[in-house]
Amino acid sequence: MASFEEQLAELERVVDRLESGGLPLEESVQLFEDGMRLSNACKAQLSAAESRIQVLLEPENGGAVGVEELSVDVEDEDDDFEAEEEDEE
Repeated sequence: MASFEEQLAELERVVDRLESGGLPLEESVQLFEDGMRLSNACKAQLSAAESRIQVLLEPENGGAVGVEELSVDVEDEDDDFEAEEEDEE
């Protein structure tokens, strides 16, 4: 499995190629599919990292410092895609 940084760098290369234009339709579609796959992989890695973050709670009344797992909701990838489509219209 590629690291988050490697996947993000590849995603940036894909976006740059798509934004440069002049590509045949089939190549653009393939790049878009690759970009979505990379984006979803990055989101999954971020979600996993965020779920491991712990939040230190201030001690109450001089008590011991407590630790609580940070709960993070990840948006559904389909919702993001639909929102992008709406923005383009």
